[in-house]
Amino acid sequence: MHTEVLNISKDDCFLCQVQTCLSFNPFVEHLKERIQTEKTLKSEFYKYVLDKFEQDTCIDLDMHPENAEKYREMLELIYSILTPPILNEKEFYWALSTPVPEKIFFSTDAFFDFHSSHHSGLHSVNISQGELFSQRQKRFIYNLILDRLYGFSTVLKNELLYAYVDPETSLSRYYNIQTNTQFINIKLIGDLPALTFETIEPYINDYEGIEKLEDILPLTNFRFEGFSVITLTDVTLPHAIESIRNELVNHANTETDQYNLIIDSLKTLSENPAIEFGLLPFLTVNNKLIFDTNECSQSVLITSAKEFSLAEETFYSITDDYKKNPRPVFFRSITEEKVLKHPFLNVLKQSGIKSYGIFPVYYNKKMAGIMEVYSYEEIVFYEKLLSKLQVAIPLIAQLLQNSIDQFASRIERVIKNKFTSLQPSVQWKFNEVAWSYLKKGTRNKKNQEIETVVFDDVYPLFGAVDIRNSTIERNSALQEDLKALLTIIMETLAVLKGHIHLTLTDKLIYKCEEWLEKVSGFITTNDELMLDTFLHDEVNPFLNHFRQNYPDEKVIIDRYFDALNEETGSAFGNRRNLETSMQLINTSINHYLEQAQEEVQESFPCYFEKFRTDGVEYDIYIGQSIAPDRVFDLLYLKNIRLWQLKSMAEIARLTYGLTDQLSRPLQTTQLIFIHSNSIDISFRNDERRFDVEGAYNIRYEVVKKRIDKVLIAGTIERLTQPGKIAMVYFNQTEAAEYQEYIKYLQEENVLADDLEYLELEELQGVTGLKALRVGVNYEIALEK
Repeated sequence: MHTEVLNISKDDCFLCQVQTCLSFNPFVEHLKERIQTEKTLKSEFYKYVLDKFEQDTCIDLDMHPENAEKYREMLELIYSILTPPILNEKEFYWALSTPVPEKIFFSTDAFFDFHSSHHSGLHSVNISQGELFSQRQKRFIYNLILDRLYGFSTVLKNELLYAYVDPETSLSRYYNIQTNTQFINIKLIGDLPALTFETIEPYINDYEGIEKLEDILPLTNFRFEGFSVITLTDVTLPHAIESIRNELVNHANTETDQYNLIIDSLKTLSENPAIEFGLLPFLTVNNKLIFDTNECSQSVLITSAKEFSLAEETFYSITDDYKKNPRPVFFRSITEEKVLKHPFLNVLKQSGIKSYGIFPVYYNKKMAGIMEVYSYEEIVFYEKLLSKLQVAIPLIAQLLQNSIDQFASRIERVIKNKFTSLQPSVQWKFNEVAWSYLKKGTRNKKNQEIETVVFDDVYPLFGAVDIRNSTIERNSALQEDLKALLTIIMETLAVLKGHIHLTLTDKLIYKCEEWLEKVSGFITTNDELMLDTFLHDEVNPFLNHFRQNYPDEKVIIDRYFDALNEETGSAFGNRRNLETSMQLINTSINHYLEQAQEEVQESFPCYFEKFRTDGVEYDIYIGQSIAPDRVFDLLYLKNIRLWQLKSMAEIARLTYGLTDQLSRPLQTTQLIFIHSNSIDISFRNDERRFDVEGAYNIRYEVVKKRIDKVLIAGTIERLTQPGKIAMVYFNQTEAAEYQEYIKYLQEENVLADDLEYLELEELQGVTGLKALRVGVNYEIALEK
C-alpha cells in the first residue's frame, strides 16, 4: 500500500472550488451504525477498528494528505473493512482521496502503479467535449449537495470512463473510475436557500450551466468533510461490445466508417495487435453473390483477389461452394502445400498474410456473411480468440444483415426512380387503394381484385423531343459499317490469295464485291439477314480454317475477326458512334427534365412521366384530383404551359450545344400537343403506367401518337424541324393562349421572330389539325 500523494488533475494549479476537510469522522459514524445492526462476527471486527480510532488522536482532527503515512495503520484498517479479504492489493485498483477528488493519499500497489505509468495517457470518453476538470469537479460537488440537502436526484453518476492506448500493443483499453461518496458529510455555512427542482433543472446536466448554479448556490456556503473511495475497473471488453452495439443503433457514421469502427472494436476484443479482421456481407442480385460494393471492401480476401487479379470465375466458384457448405475454416499457416490444395490462398500469401480464417455468420438461421480473422504472423491459439469473440457474433450478424437490407433498399430505389416510380404527387392515392385492399382482405374474400387507381378531370400536356431522321441515320451507319467489313474481308482474302492458291478464294472475293455494291444502295432487313448468313456459313469457316492451320496467316485473319467485336470492332464503329451520340442527347434531356420538373411540382403537384423513344416523350397531368388537399385553379395550368414552351426552347439549345461532343452529328425536333379539355386517366397495373380512360378521351391518345411525322398540308415538308418548336392544336382559342406565351418569350429573346401559322394534312381518323411553329434563338443565353 502507498501513502504518497497523487494529483488527480493533470493541472497542478487546480484549486478545489469548495471548503474541504480530510477527516475520519464520517467513517467512524458509519462504524458505530454497523455495530448496532451487524449480527455476525463482523461486529467484533468493527468494534476492534472503532476502538483503534477512538484511542488514536486522529479523530476530530483535520488531516493533510501529505501526512497520510502517520495514519497508515488506520488507513489499512479502512481498506480491510471496505474491501473483500480475498482481493490482492497488487491487482485491485483502489484508493482514498480528499472529499472532493483532488488528491490521492492512500492507494493499493496496483492503483499506484497504474496512475504513475498511465495517468498522462488517460483521456476521458464520456465527458462533454470542451469540459474542463474544474467544471467536472463542480458538477461532482453540486450533484452531492442537491442530493443530500435537497433530495434532487440527478441522472449523472459519480463514475467516469477513461481510455488509454497501450504503448506495447497500440490497442485502446478502457477503465471505469467510480467515486464512492458514502464517507462525506456536508456542513452548511449559513442558511440553506430555498430551491425548486424546476429552477435548477436546466443547469444540472449541462456543464456550461454550472456557472449559473454558482449564482444560485454559492459554494462558499458549504464545507465537505471526510474522504472519497475511488475504484478503477478495466472494462475494455464490455466497452468494445457496447461500442459495436451503439454503432448499430445510432447510425451516426457512413456504412464504410461503421465497418471500420466495428473492426477496431473487434481488435480491442482480441487483445492482440497482430490480429486483423474482415467482414463480408453476402449481397445478392437475382440470388447471385456480388462483391463490387463498398461493404465488400472490408474483406481482405476481396481486396487481395482484386489486387492480384484472381480470376473472377474462380472467385465466384469458391464463394458459391462455401455458401453451399458453410463451416469454420482456419489456416494457422499458409504453406505452399495448402496453396496447392486451396488456390485462393495464393492471393493472401502474396499479400503477406500468414494466418487466415473464415467463420460463417448467421442471422435468424440464415447465413448473412462471413467474418475473416487473419494475421501477418502465425496465430496459434485461435480457439481462445474465438471464445472472446463469441459475445460479439450476434452483433456482427446484425451488421451484415443491415448491409444486406440497405443494399436491397438501394436496388429498390433505383428501380423505382428509373423504371416504375410512384411519384409523391400520386403516392397518396396508391396508399389509399392498397389500404382498402388490405381491409377487404381481412374478410376472407378469395381472389379479390385491387381497385383501379383513377384521376378524373385532369389536364394533359404532351411533349416530344425527337432525334431528326433517326431511322435514316441508323441505316446510313449500318451501310458504312457493312462496307467497312466487306472491305476488310476482301483485303484479307487478297493477302491469302497471294500465299495460298485456291479458286474458292476468288469466288468469295467476287461475292464480297457483289455485296459491297448491294449495301451501297438501299438495304432491307432481309438483305442484312442474308449477308449475316453469308458471313456465318461461308466466310467465317473459310478464314477459321486458315487461322488454325496456317500460323503465318493468323495476324491478317485476326484483323477480320477483331472487326466483328460489337464493342471494339471497326465493323460496328459507325453504329457505336450513333448510339453513343443518341445516348448523350437522351441522357442530357432526361437529366434536364428531372431537374426542371421540380420547379413544376413547386407550383402545383402534377404527375410527370417520361418515355424513351429514339428521343424522349413525356406526359404531364395536372388537376384538382391529383392534389385534393390544395385548391386548383386554371392559372396553374397556364403556368405549366408557359413552362413547357420555355423548357422546349431550353432543350433545343441544350441539344444544339452538344454538337461538338457528338461523335456522329445529330439534330433534334421539339413538338407540343395542345389539348384544352380535361380527361380521365387510370393506372394500368399490367403496364405499370397511366393511360387515358373512356372512349372520348382515347381520341387525345390517338392524335398524340400520329402527329410526330405529320406533314404541312399540300406539301411534303414535315412539321417538326430542327431549331423549331411545333405546337399542334384544334381550336383557335388554344392558339391564342400560346401566341401570348410566344410573344412574351420573343421579348425575352428566347424565341425567334419567325412565328408560322400552319394547316396540317389529314391523318387517319383525325381532321382539322393546325399548328404554330417558331424558331429558337440560339444566340442569346436563356435565363435559368
